[in-house]
Amino acid sequence: MKVLFIFNRQPYDGTDVTWNGLRLAKVLHERGHEVRIFLMNDAVDLARDCNKKPENYDIDLVAMLKEMYEGGVKLKVCGTCQVRCGIFRNEPYFSPEIKATMKDLADWVEDSDKVLTF
Repeated sequence: MKVLFIFNRQPYDGTDVTWNGLRLAKVLHERGHEVRIFLMNDAVDLARDCNKKPENYDIDLVAMLKEMYEGGVKLKVCGTCQVRCGIFRNEPYFSPEIKATMKDLADWVEDSDKVLTF
């Protein structure tokens, strides 16, 4: 099964929404499903090394996503949002290959069995 996760929220926003979405994506990947993650809006900060875990969080979400990406989870990040969104506007993503467009997202939506948003 191909599962697409679309994240929109600032990663460290005082809730566990992003963490729970990443946890689900990780479990599905471990079960052998093809997991794709697309970050847009303020969620793009999740793919920036400059985004450090706040002291009041026990989970480093950037490190978690990077580990999943290096482990085979497919990742794309909105290129337009890089300069428009997040606390760290204009900062680079941790990998230049993940920069994407709305066309890339549309392709993934059309080719996915399930689409989940967080």
